[in-house]
Amino acid sequence: MSDLQDLTNELMKDSEFKKEYEALQPERDITMSLIQARKKAGLTQEELSQKTGISQADISRLENGSRNPSLALLNRIAKALNASLRIEFIPNKGPVKTIK
Repeated sequence: MSDLQDLTNELMKDSEFKKEYEALQPERDITMSLIQARKKAGLTQEELSQKTGISQADISRLENGSRNPSLALLNRIAKALNASLRIEFIPNKGPVKTIK
C-alpha cells in the first residue's frame, strides 16, 4: 500500500474526517472521469485545451480538483472528446433523508 493510502486509512478512523472525505466524493469522481476520458481519447492537456478553447492551466485546475466545472464547461469538454456527458443519481442504502 502507498503512504497516501496508509494515511487515508488512518484518517478515516476519525468520523468527522470520514464524513468530509465522503462529502467530496462527487468532485473526485468528476476529476477522475475527466482525466480518464482525456487519456482514453489520447489527448494531452494542451491538445484538449486547443480543442475546447479552455486554457491548459484551467484544464490542469479541473484535473487537480482546484476548480469546479459548470455543466456547460463539462459539455464543452465532452464534445471535444467526442463523448456524451452523463450525470446520474445512484440511490444510497438506507432510508431517504429529508432536506430542509
